[in-house]
Amino acid sequence: MPVNEPYRANEFVVEIAGVESPTVRKVSGLSLGETDSVEVPEGGTNIVHKVSSGIVKYQPLTVERYVDGSKDDPSFKAFFETMFKRGVGGAGSTVRRDGAVVKKHFGKEVFRLAFYGAWVKSASFSDLEAGSNNLLKQTVVLEHDGLELILSGG
Repeated sequence: MPVNEPYRANEFVVEIAGVESPTVRKVSGLSLGETDSVEVPEGGTNIVHKVSSGIVKYQPLTVERYVDGSKDDPSFKAFFETMFKRGVGGAGSTVRRDGAVVKKHFGKEVFRLAFYGAWVKSASFSDLEAGSNNLLKQTVVLEHDGLELILSGG
């Protein structure tokens, strides 16, 4: 019986509003959701029953990318500025985008984690330091309305 080799975590792209961003180097917060337990204590005892689930919550996605002068630089800038435009404010969380983290294996898509209604919570750059060999990195934190695992058909 053949044994499938597990996928490596290094071949992926991020799509936001249908546009691929290949310069993304890391995505974290890939939780499909979690919920709190609703607990009910049993009267007269020290027993607590977990009777149901509470509100479903989703972790924010944190996207890290290298700043390299590619077309991704103005794309991320434009998305961020829809939220926070210096001097004029912005549209805030009313500007939302759907997207996906697309996992590939030897160039072929194997699944995607689609996210819905994402908006920029924060964006920052790595520290600048004279004499350093560090690469300049941008970190964007996205709040969203949930992730969905979509398996590829082949």
